[in-house]
Amino acid sequence: MAAPTAPEIDPLALEQQVCFALSVTNRAVLAVYRPLLEPLGLTHPQYLVMLTLWDHQKAATPQQKPLSVKEIATTLQMDSATLSPMLKRLEALGLITRTRSAVDERSTDVKLTDSGTALRRRAVK
Repeated sequence: MAAPTAPEIDPLALEQQVCFALSVTNRAVLAVYRPLLEPLGLTHPQYLVMLTLWDHQKAATPQQKPLSVKEIATTLQMDSATLSPMLKRLEALGLITRTRSAVDERSTDVKLTDSGTALRRRAVK
């Protein structure tokens, strides 16, 4: 009697796709964060920007320069063109300031405002 053969796996089946599993996981993570971030007035991507700025502020020395848009984009593995509208919204909310770098006019520096710093205290409560 011949041994039964295993069913053939379709490599293009949806359940075989790592990208699908990651997409489902991403939606689940965002669903957990949404109710935590709504009282702060932040979206998840904006929250990641604020985390980057809070980390930089926490580690900063008096002579340390602010983060540039490019440095934030690199940290978050995000395109600057995607990041810029987020920064514009955070600036409109009064959480950050954006100014031309005194060192390199092609670069934009991003700093937390007092409100942006205070938001961190609200976020940890």
